[in-house]
Amino acid sequence: MSQYDLVVIGTGPGGYVCAIKAAQLGLKTAVVEKRATLGGTCLNIGCIPSKAMLHSSEMFAEAGHSFEKMGIKVSKPKLDLAAMMVNKQDVVDANVNGIAFLMKKNKIDVHHGTGRILMAGKVEVTGEDGTTATLEATNIVIATGSDVMPLPGVEIDEKHIVSSTGALELDKVPSKMVVVGGGVIGLELGSVWSRLGAQVTVVEFMDKILGPMDGEVSKQFQRMLKKQGLEFKLSSKVTNVVKKGRGLAVTVEPASGGDAETLAADIVLVAIGRRPFTEGLGLDTVGVALDDRGRVKIDGHYRTNVSGIYAIGDVVTGPMLAHKAEDEGVAVAEILAGQAGHVNYDVIPNVVYTQPEVASVGKTEEELKAEGVRYKSGKFAFAANGRARAMNATDGFAKVLADAETDRVLGVHIVGFGAGDMIHEAAVLMEFGGSSEDLGRTCHAHPTMSEAVKEAALATFAKPIHS
Repeated sequence: MSQYDLVVIGTGPGGYVCAIKAAQLGLKTAVVEKRATLGGTCLNIGCIPSKAMLHSSEMFAEAGHSFEKMGIKVSKPKLDLAAMMVNKQDVVDANVNGIAFLMKKNKIDVHHGTGRILMAGKVEVTGEDGTTATLEATNIVIATGSDVMPLPGVEIDEKHIVSSTGALELDKVPSKMVVVGGGVIGLELGSVWSRLGAQVTVVEFMDKILGPMDGEVSKQFQRMLKKQGLEFKLSSKVTNVVKKGRGLAVTVEPASGGDAETLAADIVLVAIGRRPFTEGLGLDTVGVALDDRGRVKIDGHYRTNVSGIYAIGDVVTGPMLAHKAEDEGVAVAEILAGQAGHVNYDVIPNVVYTQPEVASVGKTEEELKAEGVRYKSGKFAFAANGRARAMNATDGFAKVLADAETDRVLGVHIVGFGAGDMIHEAAVLMEFGGSSEDLGRTCHAHPTMSEAVKEAALATFAKPIHS
């Protein structure tokens, strides 16, 4: 029986970061991973491979539509999907191998197999060959992440009806794809296959895409995607998918009820969300409490109701984001080492890695109105930004929301090229309680896309210079 200060179950971004930080703080640490490779959903079948495909498809679209305008004459690009998939896997391999290296570097023991908590302080690991080993630990962290949310009455086979996993493994470009769900995953993967030649229709239950995102951003972003060729059916639901000939027949009805219509598709991507993964962990036997949505209940220090058992990431409350899980992993490790681990949940950026990107941090206008907070807003369009013009990337805008009395920034929302990187100056500003005037008076290099964020801040507390 192996004895540890900490055993982490799951090596996604939350789990492996927690293990590394704990080891750095002097705790004898082990991880348990059911996959053959480390990194969890994010590195193996989620964030990383999808970003590789997004980039490749964007380059394909650039070569096919944008080069000539810039004075670059090339023949029409030809798609080699097999090679694109090999590149995607190379990216995945480099990342998961990097995590394996970090485990060795930090002297963290890796146990491959399915983890099950026998009791507080004991984790049983069952290998693929059925052999078991028991790990003894002063503390256990559950970091098992999330799984695909199923669509009632529609069975995912990962061939014709796919989740995000199958959508990243298609061996040919579908002629018609129906994406069920207008959230981040559906829009990212839908845009990949649209750029590669598929006719994509997004069916969304709500009356807007990107659910909780800022309403103005959502509306403008939908217009941009429509210009790129994506079609949308909002306030609609998919009630049935059946095979019809070589394709699929997708039944779509109004969300509020009414006459149904049928869409033809080669591939249906189900992307209606994710749910916490706790199956087989033995939580019911140990007595770890779950909430009504199947998430592990924790207190402000990530402790479950069972002493010595903690939980982080997608398996607990909060946004299902890799970086949120990472910060929680660091916080738990610090707490276990006697330090004051903490996560500021008011400043967690959210990014949609389409083209253009969408990024936000903090409150939306809708949330501020609902909470009765008096605020002021400033906006600046990338069409008035010199670097954006030079790059033919003038779609979108930056918007800053600040408290009407104190000018403290409460939220920043960006839709435009590179939004996922630009959002972090807003995150740093908000972490330190900065004002829109602080941001507007901070010198920004010219010409850069980030000047639009500065101008939006200027528009919030005074007036923008360039519009």
